[in-house]
Amino acid sequence: MPIYPASHEGQPLTATDQLAWRQHIPALASAAAGIRQASDAWDAVSDPFCDEDGWPIDEKGYADGKVTRDAEAWKHVEVFLTYGPEVLAGVRAAAHGADYVEGPVSEDLRQLRGIDTTLERAGQVRHEWDQVMALMDDSLPGSREIYASHAQEIRNSEGWHYADELSLQGPALARAASYLAEQADPDRPSQNDRAQVALARSALGNREASPASPPAPPASNPKPPPHSR
Repeated sequence: MPIYPASHEGQPLTATDQLAWRQHIPALASAAAGIRQASDAWDAVSDPFCDEDGWPIDEKGYADGKVTRDAEAWKHVEVFLTYGPEVLAGVRAAAHGADYVEGPVSEDLRQLRGIDTTLERAGQVRHEWDQVMALMDDSLPGSREIYASHAQEIRNSEGWHYADELSLQGPALARAASYLAEQADPDRPSQNDRAQVALARSALGNREASPASPPAPPASNPKPPPHSR
């Protein structure tokens, strides 16, 4: 079952829909950067835990480092699960066929073809976690915290693959969304509106710079000038 609403490519967005999805773009961009930072931080310290062939020599340190990386990355996956479907639907509604062929975000739009699967499967990981926690609430009320921590590590570990995918797909979604939202901004005056405003200002300026009105015409029956002597 899809986790995002159906949308039609090129379908006009209402002003309300437009505002609703575009306000989440910064959160997605930040989440994508957060996943990348978690990955880079782990890469920077993982080598000492391994031998020259890449096999762990400090298994505990290696395992603990991956647990930290996965936990940090999952926090950002949650952001994508919360806002990603809505923004993705908005992007697909705002994008036209030509946007996929050429233009500033054509490559980003093409890169989004696999993001549906990423979000779906990450959502399944979260759903399974929710089910496990519900079972713990019913059967392990006194030991829940201990088992929950282990279950959380499993969830984060299973979710890392999708976090890694979102570190690439997420920035593409944020860039495409930002560009298309700006193009379809209902509050932004159209080119024709801006031209009309410019013409109106020009006309007003001409009126203000025009010379003073001529004096009123003389009365219809003016007195004749006096005869000279």
